[in-house]
Amino acid sequence: MTSSSQTKTIPEFLAEAPDVDSRELWQAFWDILSAAKDKITAELPVQPHPNSDGLAAWSTPDDSYEGSLNTYAGDADNGAEWLVHSWIGNRKASILDMNLQVWLGPHIDVPHLIIVFGTIPNIFHFSDLVPRRDLAIDVDYLGRYYEPENAAWLGLRSDDRFTWSVSHGTYMRAFLSPVGNSYVADRTDDVVEALREAVDQRVDTWLEWVRNAEPVPVEERAALRERDHLLRTYGYTLDPMNELSKKFLGAERVDELVSVRAGLDQIRTSKENTQ
Repeated sequence: MTSSSQTKTIPEFLAEAPDVDSRELWQAFWDILSAAKDKITAELPVQPHPNSDGLAAWSTPDDSYEGSLNTYAGDADNGAEWLVHSWIGNRKASILDMNLQVWLGPHIDVPHLIIVFGTIPNIFHFSDLVPRRDLAIDVDYLGRYYEPENAAWLGLRSDDRFTWSVSHGTYMRAFLSPVGNSYVADRTDDVVEALREAVDQRVDTWLEWVRNAEPVPVEERAALRERDHLLRTYGYTLDPMNELSKKFLGAERVDELVSVRAGLDQIRTSKENTQ
């Protein structure tokens, strides 16, 4: 057992309380994610992508693991290139992993948006604005998108209801931006409402950035798209949660689902169309 709740692994949390019913929290978090998705797609239209056909509701034969995986593609040159709205887990037995991820096209360099809720069985929340530039040297980009979010980030970080949750995956820690949120918290109504407000603020801010973004020069877009596709690929395939899912579903099935979530076939098609 690790000595700090900040570095405790998800399997350790689950081992302490493996059979907690999370159906009410699932509904609350799915409502938050769905409302955010609807708000975003009202401005950035997308269409269902065929790679997730048949996965809108699925479960194992014994119902020990279930989920919904919905992928969408948009105008890669003028909107959201890839959007994922999904969940996986067991609503009656402690574990849930719920996601909304929006990957923009290279016409602008606004950060991508990731929002995650979960139960382990306490509440887990991750949210980030994924940089499209190197923040260590592009200080203008840092100032444009991250400095304005610093106060909101510090506000949540200083809220004693939330305990920082450290990923054991080195890539996921490298992935995290200066305003990335990664927390566990008690299963209380006030925590749910605080996270609802934080998500609403983040989505509204992000959409305003999208509306006001300056176009990326045409000659820079291919390189930005290539970087985006690497981020998408590694962000999904190197997620430590994949290893936990393999215990329930097996490696082959998890690899299939990860490929669908990441849109690896969409990435391949995009490369073929630009060659």
